[in-house]
Amino acid sequence: MNDLLRRQRALQKTLAKYRGKPFAWGRADCLRMVRSHLVAMRRRGLPKVPRYRSVLGAKRALKATGHANLEGLLDSLLPRIAPAEMLPGDVALMGGDEHFDAITISVGRKVFGFHQDAEGAVVMTPHEIKAAWRA
Repeated sequence: MNDLLRRQRALQKTLAKYRGKPFAWGRADCLRMVRSHLVAMRRRGLPKVPRYRSVLGAKRALKATGHANLEGLLDSLLPRIAPAEMLPGDVALMGGDEHFDAITISVGRKVFGFHQDAEGAVVMTPHEIKAAWRA
């Protein structure tokens, strides 16, 4: 199957599952969304993420994967690319709150993810992409 077609199908699946879904630690958050997307992209060898229901639990779950932050976790799973090289379906790390940065998914010139000012997951214009990875 053509790579761009595979990306588009996985992205549509992710958008359908998470668009408008309210943020909930451990059920509908950026880590769960991106892991689900990578499964749809047929990525193999993804670690299981322990259950959590709070920011503290999310920090413990991240630590259980052997990484201090989301950037380290993504570096261990995917090849890093320049943000300008992102294709639809690639993963981007953006600034978040005092607890975590935000992981988003490229949908072209915009990204899909959770934003503090939105009711649920939305497509938004990225202001600062800290790092990007090929999905």
